[in-house]
Amino acid sequence: MKDRLLRVLERGGVLRRAYRLYELAKSARPERPGRRVAADGLPVPPRRLIVRVAGTASADWFLEGGHLGAETIRAALARQGRPLERLDAMLDFGCGCGRVTRYWADLEQTRVHGTDANADAVDWCRRNLTFARFEANGLAPPLPHEAASFDLVYALSVFTHLTEDLQQRWMAELERVLRPGGLLMLTTHGDRYRERLTPAERARFDAGDVVVRWSDAAGTNLCSAFHPRSYVEQRLATGLRPAEFVAEGAAGNPHQDLHVLRKP
Repeated sequence: MKDRLLRVLERGGVLRRAYRLYELAKSARPERPGRRVAADGLPVPPRRLIVRVAGTASADWFLEGGHLGAETIRAALARQGRPLERLDAMLDFGCGCGRVTRYWADLEQTRVHGTDANADAVDWCRRNLTFARFEANGLAPPLPHEAASFDLVYALSVFTHLTEDLQQRWMAELERVLRPGGLLMLTTHGDRYRERLTPAERARFDAGDVVVRWSDAAGTNLCSAFHPRSYVEQRLATGLRPAEFVAEGAAGNPHQDLHVLRKP
């Protein structure tokens, strides 16, 4: 969608609605009859849900991107000396229709939870990924979980689509549900995306500020946030301690940075 059209829609107060219609149009090709099953033996979500998560209707990319995301998490945990299989409980924050969650089906001891603002995606996960527990949340906190519930919370390409205010509120909420010593993994648009910014936006980014485009569509792939590393570590995650940073380290979310943060 071109910037000029987006600005017109934004001024008219219909930007979010128009973008949802655009997503529906991208998934408009009729579904194949029957229940499609992937190589992992689990069902493939309908295209209308895949588009919301992946920005494309390609089931192949949805599955491959989810696999790469799961491997990113597994490898980062190993580097922290926290093997995935030894976790008691973890949360996929912004799970969508289970793009990454589906790859935890074989975990025997770890309780897997997912939460998302898309109630249709949560409903699909409940019916098809029965090894995990799923809950719906709003665009803003809270989560329907007790404090100190999880050893790991991960948010892949979630803070990349929120306003600064929502980012701050969700960071506090995710810190609340983490156990002491627990890890938060999140991905951001970092230096790799700097050249996509306008000169004014680049100046703000270089000064250490987060840059957010199309705030009226927060929670959709249209809303895009760009984070300097220093902003995440010094201004966003103030209650957590940096454990690892990998530039462009989020396989499955191409070119996004990976932040691993630890709760004291």
